[in-house]
Amino acid sequence: MIRNLWYAVLETAELGKGILGVTRLGERLVFWRDAGGKAVCFFDRCAHRGASLAGGKPCGDAIACPFHGLEYDGTGRCVKIPANGAKAPVPEQFRMPSYPTHEEYGIIWIWWGEHPPANLAPPAFFDDLKDMTNWKTVRDPWDNHYTRVLENQLDVVHLPFVHHNTIGRGNRTLVEGPGLEWKSDTMFFHYVYNKVDDGSKPRTPKEVPVPNPDKDFKLECILPNLWENYIGKKVRILGLFVPVDETHTLLYLRFYQDFMRVPGIRKLVNWLGGRMNLVIAHQDRRVVNTQVPKGDGTGTGERLIQGDYPIMEFRKKRLELRRASGEGTGQG
Repeated sequence: MIRNLWYAVLETAELGKGILGVTRLGERLVFWRDAGGKAVCFFDRCAHRGASLAGGKPCGDAIACPFHGLEYDGTGRCVKIPANGAKAPVPEQFRMPSYPTHEEYGIIWIWWGEHPPANLAPPAFFDDLKDMTNWKTVRDPWDNHYTRVLENQLDVVHLPFVHHNTIGRGNRTLVEGPGLEWKSDTMFFHYVYNKVDDGSKPRTPKEVPVPNPDKDFKLECILPNLWENYIGKKVRILGLFVPVDETHTLLYLRFYQDFMRVPGIRKLVNWLGGRMNLVIAHQDRRVVNTQVPKGDGTGTGERLIQGDYPIMEFRKKRLELRRASGEGTGQG
């Protein structure tokens, strides 16, 4: 995982108004809301004896450890040690590392770094989803690095093989392009031009039109861990590829639709959309979980082909972000 980036890690509904302990980015973290309702996040470990704070209770703008009652504010600093007396000063070392949070569109992000800039900008999101409020989410655990899972959504070559009876029907095995355009420093669109093999030489990414002039459909990616399937003006799928640790990912798939507004039928349509997302995701998961090594695929000796162009661009950008963070070029 690359430091100094915003990672989508939870949905608002998961935290609610309580205290939640989860593992994200290989770290045990606790999330809770301060007295103003803002989501806060720091290491889920009491500085005193190492107990989990997730089982504690809120105390205004602090949470209390369930073991000995030590209280921590929203920055991860201990502000009270009951055994020492209410007015006793708390030593500076009684502090847990914390992360800035941002909550919007029903998603909670953390800025995963040690020294956030004073003018920290909010995380990027898809403009065409900002006004859509009707969705159904399914969550699915995968046994591989989050980039392996996300790259699967950038992979147009696998469609007729892994999804031969669902979204890959038609035996369109010849991959033209794929078309790709960068929209910002961390966001790109890519376009699918798969067709039945007619013996012709596939066009290169530079030879296919970008954007696709024949249809609205496109795939979108925001690094480090967001993806969107723009199926049409009224139907979208959002993917959050949430890193649990180096070999486990929690995939959040949201089905957005704006074509059915009758409440009861809308709920059924949303449920069916969520179930279909899982059916397709499980076709992928069966294969992606077997990919080795279980980590970032860069530097592993893979032989990529022209159809893997979106994956190549994704990996190149990750390498740039890693260098910018000062972490070198290793895996993760």
